[in-house]
Amino acid sequence: MSTNDTRTVGGEFPEDPSDLLPEESVLSLDEYLAMHAAVGHRTRYEILYRLVHGGEMSPKELEAAIDIDDSTLHYHLNKLVDVGLVEKRQRTDRGQDGLYAYYRATVFGEVTLTDGIDELIRGEREFGEMYDGSEEY
Repeated sequence: MSTNDTRTVGGEFPEDPSDLLPEESVLSLDEYLAMHAAVGHRTRYEILYRLVHGGEMSPKELEAAIDIDDSTLHYHLNKLVDVGLVEKRQRTDRGQDGLYAYYRATVFGEVTLTDGIDELIRGEREFGEMYDGSEEY
C-alpha cells in the first residue's frame, strides 16, 4: 500500500482508528494489536503455527518439535495465552504422571495465522511467481 492510499469507512476516514472495528466487536483495537505483536516474535509464531496446523499439543510435544527448553517455551506460551491466541486445557484422563496440560490455538489464533501471516507468505509467493523475479519493485 502506498503512503497515499487510505482505508475508509463509508467513504470517510475515521478520526479514531478504533472506529474501524464493528460496533459489536468483542475485542478492542488494543487487543487486536496485542495479538499481532505477540505472533510477531519468531518463537511464538512457530508455536502458533504448530498448534494451528498440527492440532493440540502438550508442552513436551512442543519442546521436542521446536527444540526449545521448558522455561522459554512456557514464557512464550503464557504470552500467547494472555493475548487470547492460544488456550491451555487440562486433560481429564490420568497418565502415568497424573493430570497434564495441553495447548491449542483459539479461533483468534487460527485467523491471525491463516488469514494474516500465512496469507502474506502465500501472497509473496504468488507475487514472485507472477514476476518470476525479473522485475524490480
